Amino acid sequence: MDHTNHIRLSPTEFTPTILEGATIYGADDEKVGKVDHIHGGNVGGLAVIDVGGFLGIGAKPVAVPLNELEFMRDEDGDIHAMTSWTKEELKAMPEHHD
Repeated sequence: MDHTNHIRLSPTEFTPTILEGATIYGADDEKVGKVDHIHGGNVGGLAVIDVGGFLGIGAKPVAVPLNELEFMRDEDGDIHAMTSWTKEELKAMPEHHD
């Protein structure tokens, strides 16, 4: 997917309503997970990403800083994010427990 023309979100849009459910793409443009929920908000918050699994079953939740994800809106209005992490790197992170 070409992300160059996608509109970047401003930190004021880093809210659960907007970000939850967003697909996360890794450095190689591979889908690496989805945002399950947000802790805090704006740049200082955390995104809990479900990584791996199939249809939400067996996914591992990991927490990453919001400011390390580049959230954007595509031409259809769908929210997604880019990260430099690979799926394997995210799976190696400690599991997040609420």
